[in-house]
Amino acid sequence: MKTKAKTPNKINIVTLGCSKNLVDSEVLLTQLKGNNIAATHEASNNDANIIVINTCGFIERAKQESIDTILRYADAKTAGSIKKLYVTGCLSHRYKEELAQEIPEVDAWFGTMELPALLKRFKATYKHELLGERLTTTAKHYAYLKISEGCDRPCSFCAIPLMRGKHASKPMEQILLEAKNLVKNGVKEIMLIAQDLTYYGIDIYRKRKLAELLDELAQVEGLAWIRLHYAYPASFPLEILPVMQKHGNICNYLDIPLQTGSDAMLKAMRRGITRPKTEQLIQNIRESVPGIALRTTLIAGHPNETEADHEETLKFVEKMRFDRLGVFSYSHEENTHAFTMPDNVPEDIKQARVSEIMSLQEDISLDINQAKVGKVFKVLFDRKEGGFWVGRTEYDSPEVDNEVLVSAESYVRLGDFAQVKIHEAQAFDLYGTLV
Repeated sequence: MKTKAKTPNKINIVTLGCSKNLVDSEVLLTQLKGNNIAATHEASNNDANIIVINTCGFIERAKQESIDTILRYADAKTAGSIKKLYVTGCLSHRYKEELAQEIPEVDAWFGTMELPALLKRFKATYKHELLGERLTTTAKHYAYLKISEGCDRPCSFCAIPLMRGKHASKPMEQILLEAKNLVKNGVKEIMLIAQDLTYYGIDIYRKRKLAELLDELAQVEGLAWIRLHYAYPASFPLEILPVMQKHGNICNYLDIPLQTGSDAMLKAMRRGITRPKTEQLIQNIRESVPGIALRTTLIAGHPNETEADHEETLKFVEKMRFDRLGVFSYSHEENTHAFTMPDNVPEDIKQARVSEIMSLQEDISLDINQAKVGKVFKVLFDRKEGGFWVGRTEYDSPEVDNEVLVSAESYVRLGDFAQVKIHEAQAFDLYGTLV
């Protein structure tokens, strides 16, 4: 009698949230394939029968997106479209017990530090020899490189320590090995990421070692761009600035989330810095690395933020003239320090403040961009979209910053650099022609 052939398992990993989550998904993908298990990331052909969702739990909007995604795949499991559904990441770590009761269709829930347990579900073992061999899911020419996990900072609004634990630096030799392997596989640009880059090394080397790490990474042959994300402003390690100035392949770019321009709010947020010290730090950075692009993030509507606090932030933004800026509306997160305060800024006021800050930043960005018209920039091309090749200068990170558009009538190769002369500037985009 003939029996029906058993369909082999295939796993698809779905990633939500930040670049740090993306790296975790890439590590999972690498480990699965290293165990000879068929696995994909964000596959569009729907041929996987096992789904792993890597969730985000940072703010309310991100949590809702994660829950909606889980429910969508839970429905798919009920309908028989998939066989197994697993959930990992920040939301799962933080609300595992509650979610397990609410969504019983999920076969198992895993926290942020439970990769070996997740692998065990697939009869796979964690292979330490794959530490430096991460598969990437981004464009082939750039990758994110996580240098530490967790955070020791006491920020009032942030739930990251609840989900990611205390700060834990990755050994320098492991980071360098991973960087070299990424370059060997075609990566030209590496974005260094962590919850707090500036704290790197203090736990395992007993001193901050970001400057030394940068100096070593800059000497990796073939690594064209190194970009720094998420630098904490309090006790900023100024010793990294001469290293940035010294090496041409360290981008003149720094992502330094400042959260507010109000002294009262800085204190309420437990940021460990004042507005005058923040302004002095920005001045020091700009003097030490001339032409550096600064990206920051702000929060609107933290508990007890007054209209006067908001006006202070607007004046701060106007004075500092950041090259790039993003704004979140405050999200009231359980078990954070701010959760002990009343969430007393109405949602419509939060959104109005977000809009007002971004409107101001749009004017600043347009002014900064218009000053680039007629100038030539080195551009790394990421993709083709519509009638344009789309790329970035060293002053822009993928997906969050400005882009340079060149007519597709010209010819460029994706993942290559080219010199581009800017002929038109908008608030968040530049248009140019190949030189």
